[in-house]
Amino acid sequence: MDFKEYPDREMLALSVADRIASQLAQHLRGNDRATLCVPGGTSPAPVFETLSGTDLDWSRVTVVLGDERWVDGDHKRSNSRLLRRHLLKDKAAAAEYIDLYTGDASPDLATDGLAERLAPTLPLTVVLLGMGNDMHTASLFPGADHLKAAMAPDAAPVMAIRAEGAEEPRITLTRPVLADALNIHVLIMGPEKREALERAQKSDPMQAPIRAFLDQATVHWAE
Repeated sequence: MDFKEYPDREMLALSVADRIASQLAQHLRGNDRATLCVPGGTSPAPVFETLSGTDLDWSRVTVVLGDERWVDGDHKRSNSRLLRRHLLKDKAAAAEYIDLYTGDASPDLATDGLAERLAPTLPLTVVLLGMGNDMHTASLFPGADHLKAAMAPDAAPVMAIRAEGAEEPRITLTRPVLADALNIHVLIMGPEKREALERAQKSDPMQAPIRAFLDQATVHWAE
């Protein structure tokens, strides 16, 4: 794990956006397309705002969320809604976007079709992960109903998952897809998240799912 500490959150956002843009650009120099996988929530919004104006051939970039709540894209809790507001605009509006919410009655009905859509984009070029105080990442929650299957080496690329404390059913990319990314970044802020990271380093991935990605990740932290 490469741990990077920043003097403030603004510097963190600028630096992470620059790293992601550089890694995407480098990949595009030798490949037709690149794929960027990002988290939901409000913490990465400043990173997205900077990235959206980056001079990059966004028409050759596919963007996908690491997970999504099973709600319509206009719902206040939709990760896609936040992504459209903060990332998929300006120059980044040219990117292809794979929406994990398909409109099916449940996420279980969407997994096969989404796996087919994701297949040509793998391995993911850059993954940006967040982490909750409970040490979950994406929708890989400790105690989730299908966590063991989603963490297995042979897991399907995308799975429906439900967990206590997660208000809605979720759909999530699974451990092997996220862990096989060419570049992995973890974004955390504040003392509680740093303490959770330290606990995760000493924990089993089934109790701390973020642990499964730390060895090959660059972790970015600011107070």
